[in-house]
Amino acid sequence: MPVRKATVTAAIGLHARPAAVFVRAVTETGLPVTIRKAGIDAVDARSLLEVMTADFNCGCEVELRVTEAALPAGRSVVEAESALSGLAELLESQKAG
Repeated sequence: MPVRKATVTAAIGLHARPAAVFVRAVTETGLPVTIRKAGIDAVDARSLLEVMTADFNCGCEVELRVTEAALPAGRSVVEAESALSGLAELLESQKAG
């Protein structure tokens, strides 16, 4: 199961514009990505509302995941791993403030 950890670096966390940029990038992968942090259940990273209400603040470590069973037909684990790496880089490259 492809998993990547990342630290949210946007000064306002995953709210407003940083959340929209992240959700758009997730949607473009075409994969069912989830995001979670310690103490909360995973949420659908393709949903702006779920991402914004999950309270992913600046500095928190998150886990991005795609379960193999949820991979769309014709998509590989290698593709999912690559997509998660790109999403993790995006989270870690947003301005810290």
